[in-house]
Amino acid sequence: MKAAQSNATQMISSNQQPDSGMERGSRISCQPKEDVSNLLPRIIQGGMGVGVSNWMLARQVASYGELGVVSGTALDELMIRRLQTGDEGGHMRRALSAFPDPDVSSRLLNRYFIEGGKNDDEPFLSKSVMNEAPNRWTEELVIAANFAEVFLAKEGHQGRVGINYLLKIQPPILASLYGAMLAGVDAVLVGAGIPLEIPAAISGLVSHSTVSIDLPVNGSCSGVRHKLSFTPPESFSVTGISLKHPRFFPIISSATLASLLNKKLPKQVDGFIIEEPSAGGHNAPPRGSASFTSEGEPQYGSRDAINFEAIRALNLPFWLAGSYGSPTKLAHALSVGATGIQVGTLFAFCQESGLRGDLKNDTIKACLAGKQRVFQDPIASPTGFPFQVLSLPGTLSEPELYNQRSRQCDLGYLREAYERIDGSIGWRCPAENPNAFVSKGGKRADAVGRKCLCNGLMANIGLAQIRKKTELELPLLTSGRDLSSVLQLASNSKMSYSAVDVLEFLLGPQG
Repeated sequence: MKAAQSNATQMISSNQQPDSGMERGSRISCQPKEDVSNLLPRIIQGGMGVGVSNWMLARQVASYGELGVVSGTALDELMIRRLQTGDEGGHMRRALSAFPDPDVSSRLLNRYFIEGGKNDDEPFLSKSVMNEAPNRWTEELVIAANFAEVFLAKEGHQGRVGINYLLKIQPPILASLYGAMLAGVDAVLVGAGIPLEIPAAISGLVSHSTVSIDLPVNGSCSGVRHKLSFTPPESFSVTGISLKHPRFFPIISSATLASLLNKKLPKQVDGFIIEEPSAGGHNAPPRGSASFTSEGEPQYGSRDAINFEAIRALNLPFWLAGSYGSPTKLAHALSVGATGIQVGTLFAFCQESGLRGDLKNDTIKACLAGKQRVFQDPIASPTGFPFQVLSLPGTLSEPELYNQRSRQCDLGYLREAYERIDGSIGWRCPAENPNAFVSKGGKRADAVGRKCLCNGLMANIGLAQIRKKTELELPLLTSGRDLSSVLQLASNSKMSYSAVDVLEFLLGPQG
């Protein structure tokens, strides 16, 4: 371990760089034929899950001329686990060698990088779970991780790269934005909430200023308005680093919310991504009184239909998402006035995505056999949002495997803040041990059926935590409802396809 730490420090101090990342498997396949910096994309690649929309996928899409997007969820945890597994190809180390504060890079590598990777039966080293008052080291880790993912996605081409955040994951979002902006991110996409404060935060960060957003706190009765604040490190502002202002694309589900954001944020919204209920991951709940299908899925109705006339009246670009992964659906989107579409599911199972290869193959085989099934689980996610769960053997979609898991919350990205009796802030998660959740003032009924998305999504990309040297965290896959387009790209004789295959399929002849 000491030798690995010495090598890591030497790499930073000498500015030695590992492989450029242009090798087989991550080679850029196509350069834009024109300057696309001011053009609006037809295709926005979805920001799926933890590490599924990784830098390799986003770079491939961006190099083609469309908007490649990296997921901004849990990038700090993702980076330190990549380093602990040996950083194959040297990509994290290459990105950290370009980070503007070499002291931060050195500390990260000395702490987490293991030459050749940790032993398979050893757990990953942990880090501090971010709360309302993180220390500077915790913030620097978040900044560096977001910088690294965007830096790698933008490397070697002139295309555009965006980053996708969930507003529900609040403690790291300001430091995350700053790290992505240090790497020159072109667009910020924010969903799972009403992101009214994000544009002001972006504007403040452009000038390296202190920024803050409200922190919703359950059970708040003290009358105190809780805030999350972030001050960029002086090491960046004093060196004259110039930051550009990325475009801002809220991810929403209704014309009502689009109108609200347009009214409250005049000239600050650059366009909308409008997700329909069949989109993968988290979905907005149905409007009105809750009702469910016979299988227990949320029942959506006419009130949830998109009012395209109202959207068009805002005179802003918009993209449609949720079962739009085909040339026919792209043509439909354009016919109702959309600029294009956001596509996630097709990209999730392509060669460049971060999803484990066996999970891609098993899903494609299920599609070919007509046995694919996606269940919109109303209670799986600790956030309370409906969550699309792909049923697959060996994953937490199987009740018996879910029931065998020891419930714990050690990553904490989806925790909720609550106010203690003394007015201080505590944190709890409905997916943690129910007794612990109740001891923090949570309702036992709210813990029933909750699944640990944080650990499940890490397992999806081959970075599962190991428990007691024998027990691995299991995957929990999400997908859009419509997997039919996978059959247009994969077959029994061709079990995989590339991101470029997806783009050429979507942008080809429209039926």
